[in-house]
Amino acid sequence: MRSSRVSLDTARLFDPTVIAASTSTRRTTRSLSRFAYAPVSGNARATPDIEDAVPPPAAKRRRKLSSESPVKLIKEELLEDTEPIRAPALTTTPKRKQPRKPARKAVDPDTGETTVAPPSDWEEVYGIVRKMRAPGGAAYGAAVDTMGCERLADRGCSEKDQRFHTLIALMLSSQTKDTVNAVVMKRLQTELPPYKPGAPAGLNLDNILAVDPDTLNKMIWAVGFHNNKTKYIKKAAEILRDEWDGDIPDTIEGLTALPGVGPKMGYLCLSAAWGRTEGIGVDVHVHRITNMWGWHKTKNPEETRLALQAWLPRDRWREINGLLVGLGQAVCVPVGQRCGSCDVGLGGLCRAADRKKVALGRAEREVVKRQEEHRRELEDIKPAKEEEL
Repeated sequence: MRSSRVSLDTARLFDPTVIAASTSTRRTTRSLSRFAYAPVSGNARATPDIEDAVPPPAAKRRRKLSSESPVKLIKEELLEDTEPIRAPALTTTPKRKQPRKPARKAVDPDTGETTVAPPSDWEEVYGIVRKMRAPGGAAYGAAVDTMGCERLADRGCSEKDQRFHTLIALMLSSQTKDTVNAVVMKRLQTELPPYKPGAPAGLNLDNILAVDPDTLNKMIWAVGFHNNKTKYIKKAAEILRDEWDGDIPDTIEGLTALPGVGPKMGYLCLSAAWGRTEGIGVDVHVHRITNMWGWHKTKNPEETRLALQAWLPRDRWREINGLLVGLGQAVCVPVGQRCGSCDVGLGGLCRAADRKKVALGRAEREVVKRQEEHRRELEDIKPAKEEEL
């Protein structure tokens, strides 16, 4: 019977006449283990482990290349022809982006006076918002531009009645959209009954004093909290008649003493009706947006007003309300903010901007830019072709 070569080599490998006996014995402490590891007695040979029996593979010899080897000559030629790779020299140091800082107090070391340093990026942000609110900007044509309280006075009336219109418009505007407030004001200016036969109808102090509260409440029902506002307007009219000679107060203290009139309404009324700017009118839009930008951390509009007045230049006090209210109505709306259309967010200046919307807005603007460049290229090509013809 033939045997394979592998079986013959295996038998020769484990031949007891060839393999030396193992001289080492293992000490065991367990009773059963001595049967498994008992030393071989007599002339019997111990069976080695397979790893000990198989000889290790012979190490491969590496052929040394002679100095005249073609492979070595080719490598030397490649090294001679190849220039070393060097890192490009930096011609300009990359500009590091300065961290934005909110408004903060600073003490003059010489005088010891405490001043408030403005936010580090406020001028850049303010300039961008101005462009957005200008014609052609994303926030141009907001409701406040045509239906704001300072624009609702009937210019056909006397200056005294116009000031009264501005005050009533501000009292109605709380928790009410400008579009709704404008409709209610127009109704009062045209439908409010006259206080006596033959007197003109419309919005004036005498007609407000004479109108029945229920009738007034029905006429202004569309505004928020119309029940309370009816009481405030009737009470304020009596104060104007008794204490201010039928006109509105010309001081912030007198205006805020009227029922339903707070600092925001008072400063806006003083600015729009009397042309005097003594404070910033801060509503929910100004309060919300300036906190989103990180200019300060305030809890209510009154704290925001004091924080802004501490550092904002006085010539911006009247303008900032209209700018930010329009921005809040058209772009930075309370719900569903249009960050992709806001240049402040696209410029990386708004820490509250939605990153996904900003990325999408940048991509859309890049597409528009390329389309515009392509259109200009086509316009330049047409005259050249016409000249050739």
